[in-house]
Parts: sequence; structure tokens; C-alpha cells
Amino acid sequence: MQMNGAQAILESLKIENVDLVFGYPGGAVLDLYDAVYKAKFPHILARHEQGAVHAADGYARATGKVGVCFATSGPGATNLITGIATANMDSIPLVCFTGQVTNPLIGKDSFQEADIVGITTPITKHNYLVKKVAELPRVIKEAFFIARTGRPGPVVIDIAKDVFTAMLDFEYPTEVKLRGYKGDFTGDTQQITDVVTALGKAKRPLLFIGGGVTLSNQTELLREIVSSTGVPVVSSLMGLGCIPAKTEGFLGLVGMHGSYAANMAVQKCDLLIGIGVRFDDRVTGKVDAFAPKAKIVHFEVDKAEINKNIFAHYPVIGDLRWSLPIFKEQLQASGRDYCGQFADWHKLVVDMNHQNPFSYTTNSQYIMPQELIDTVSELVDENTIVVTDVGQHQMWAAQFFNSRNPRQFLTSGGLGTMGYGLPAALGAKLGQPTKKVVLFTGDGSIMMNCQEMATAADNDIDIKIVLLHNHVLGMVSQWQRMFYGKRYSQTLLSGKPDYVKLAEAMGLSACRIEKPEVLKPELEKALNSTGPMLIDVMLPGNEDVLPMVAPGAQLDNMVLGGVEG
Repeated sequence: MQMNGAQAILESLKIENVDLVFGYPGGAVLDLYDAVYKAKFPHILARHEQGAVHAADGYARATGKVGVCFATSGPGATNLITGIATANMDSIPLVCFTGQVTNPLIGKDSFQEADIVGITTPITKHNYLVKKVAELPRVIKEAFFIARTGRPGPVVIDIAKDVFTAMLDFEYPTEVKLRGYKGDFTGDTQQITDVVTALGKAKRPLLFIGGGVTLSNQTELLREIVSSTGVPVVSSLMGLGCIPAKTEGFLGLVGMHGSYAANMAVQKCDLLIGIGVRFDDRVTGKVDAFAPKAKIVHFEVDKAEINKNIFAHYPVIGDLRWSLPIFKEQLQASGRDYCGQFADWHKLVVDMNHQNPFSYTTNSQYIMPQELIDTVSELVDENTIVVTDVGQHQMWAAQFFNSRNPRQFLTSGGLGTMGYGLPAALGAKLGQPTKKVVLFTGDGSIMMNCQEMATAADNDIDIKIVLLHNHVLGMVSQWQRMFYGKRYSQTLLSGKPDYVKLAEAMGLSACRIEKPEVLKPELEKALNSTGPMLIDVMLPGNEDVLPMVAPGAQLDNMVLGGVEG
């Protein structure tokens, strides 16, 4: 079938079952956008390219599909960088199409030219520069295959402007043939057998789960393993929701702002079973004092992660879709009463968790941030998707929101990207239109992509923006308070933006909540309203996220309400 390059891109997206694209037009992609117009291809116009890529990311996290975005050459493409890096750090599948100057102008410092392939090489799973229209179908097929298989990640396809108008006989490949990359991530079954043997000898085992469980859609199987063995569980930020937060034996978040029980369990366990985790520095603290009594198991699809941060005594290299079913089968075949074997250990850590929960003190004068998140958690249903920006509110949400399902807690974990939340919430809602979407953000984060409120209004995207308004860059000021002698250098937000007026100016409904006594009824009214809305909640600016493990300290050296743990 004869068509031009722009049409071929849209036809390829249809074959890949892409039902929505986020983007922002510009000179190098005018022909692509002309094709979008003619085909009436579903497209959401962001107000900034960073908004488009974060929205595609939120869509991908909420749905499990590949997120797609378009941007023009030069500054349009470079405006995607933060979003691409965010997705790369959290292993989120994206395909980002960028325009490039025409073939004759490439490499000549032409108007709006940037070497986007060179720029994005360190922050993508793979990238392409397409100079010939005949290559488009193959490249797009490969890009989606690479993005979604194995350890997922972002792929960039940079396309010379004249490729969009060049003609080709379109035929979409049925197979992918890549040298050195097969998309088959099965491993050595003996590695799993060794883990089962080690578990049989353990007295104090602990499961440490991460984002890989969600990305591989293995939550239900994981829950069956947990139920059948009675092994307690701790979670990374990316793993929240895989085990319902109120499950007995689930100790919550681990690491810098993890629960007392989670951190102490890591330090006391004799077998730590990491599943789909990176053992990053926010989790481990002082590396040579991490889980000092334990042998380490690491279920991981990416061989490069094995022994990168923590030495694995029992590596299991392969996709969790391969390894976890075999792990479950071998556990069952062993005939052991694991729940009985680990009963004393299970009771010890559960009691520890009950005695040392995440907690806060209410105040008759001020709404406390933890109280706000607690109240939202109480008011929304079990299928609500929560999105966060980055900072104190992110950690309070991780601690106090009752996450019950995978793909329910969406946040920038590895890169810690302020400004992620609002566009990601838009993408999540468009991907899951029947679910309520609530964004927790701060008065620092919201300003970084506040223009996307216009996107929400213009497209009537029904998200609820809960603004934790404390007039301070919360997490940075907390560090200044704790480690820099209370020298609040450039972290006090003493300006006077009126966020209610800002939201209303962009077409959203908005309200402000200032008193504790009206928090619950006003929140309930706002959360149940129709259409996009900003809820500006006034909070004190000197509240700390606790517990806290200082950078480089070991996990059992926690600050608990001002007392060393």
C-alpha cells in the first residue's frame, strides 16, 4: 500500500494498538501533524513537551501499555529529556517520536537541530535516527518490541523531516530480528532450586519487592507465594500496591523513610529475597551494613543489576514471568510447612510493626500533612489511582496512603522528578478513564508543570489535584533543618501565587481548605465533584518526614520523632 512516511507512522501505531498519543507540534513534524489531522488520530496536546512525555509515562504506568509521545526537533526534542530519563530510571515503556531537520541539513548546526540520538543514548533502552523512509516500519516494530520486553524502557525514534513526506510501499513486519536481543529472558532453573533450598534452611526470611513485580504483572502470583509461605514482606517505593497495605506481615516501605519494622526486619533477617528490585541507595543506606546477617537472593531480569549495589549469594537471572511460576511450583513440591517454620519470626515482625506504626500528632490549629493523606485514603475507593510529585508529600503518601493494588501508586522513584505528577495524572486518567485519579503535589512541584492544568481543563480530564501547600520546598528544607544548621537557603516559598486563582484562570474548579475541623467534609465534597479540580490545603511548613535514615547511615540507625532508633 502506497503512503508517505507520516502516514506510515500512524498506520504502524494502529497495528501496535496505540489508542492515544501525547505531543506538541513544531516545524520538523508539521507533516506528521498534518497526517494526524487527516486521520483524526487520537492525540492530546500538552502545553509543554515535558508535559507530553510525563503524560505518556503516567499512561504507561497506569495501563501497562507502551506510552507514546511526539515532539519536534531541537528544543522540542530536548524538552523531552527529563521525562525520558524519568521513565528510564523506573523502567517504563515509552516510544518517543522526534522530528529532525532534513537529511541535507543534519550535522550542520541547522535551525532547531540537536543531536537527540547522542543526547539520549545514556537515558534510553535504545534509540534510532531514521534517514530513509523504507526503514520506518522495521524501526517502529523494533522500538515497541524493545520498549515492552525484558526490562522495559524508553526508546527514541528521531526522524529526518523529509522522511515524513517520502513515499513507500507500506508493509509492517510480523517478526523482529535483532542481533543480540531476542526478548526471551528465561534462565537457569537450578538457580531457583538453590533459592528454595536456602529458604528451607532459613529461620528469618524476608521478601523485598519492587517495581519489577508490577511491570511483569506478577502481583497475583506473588500474593499466592506470600500467603503460602508466611514470609514477611517489605517494599521499595515502586513496589507499593503489590501487597495490600493492610496485609498482616506487610511491613511497608523500606529504606530512608521506611517503617521501623521494615528497616529492622532487613537488619535482622537471615535470608533477604529481592524480587524485581535494584537495591538502590535510598533503600540500602550504608551498603556494607545492609542486611548484615542475611544471604541475599536477587530475582532480576537485567543481568547488569546483579551485584551492582549488593552482592547476591543466590542470583536468579530472568524475567519474573518465567521465574516466579517455577519458584511457586518448587515451593509447593517441597511439601514444607513454611508458615509453621516461620511463625515465630512472622509474629516478631508483625508485633514490631503494630508497636511502631507510621504515626503523627494532630493539631487543633493546623491540618497535618499526614492527616490529609490519611483522610484522602479513607474517602476514596480501593481502585483509586494516586499519583505524586516528589518531595515530602511523596514520602507521606507512600507511608499513609492505603495502596491496595498494583498500578495504583504512580511516582517518579529513581530520578525523583519534580513536575512529574500533574501530567502523569492526566495520562493515568486518560488510560484508566473509569478510575478516580488523585494527585498529591506540593507548592514547589506544582509550579514546574502547572501549565498542564490548561490541558486538563481543555480536555475535561477529571483529576483531583490535592496541593499540600506549606510555603516551603519541604524535603530540601528538612535536610537543611537536620544537616545544615537550619540555614534555609532558597527553600522558603515566600512568594504570593494564589493557586486557587491560578487553577481557575486555566479553567479548573478550585477550593481552599485551611481548618482541621472542616478537612474531611470539604475534602469529601471536592473529591466527589465532577471535572478537574484543585484542592489547595494549607499546612505548616516545619513538619518532618519520619522515620528517617540519614544518608550513608545503616538502616537500624533511624530518627524516630527526634529520637535515635
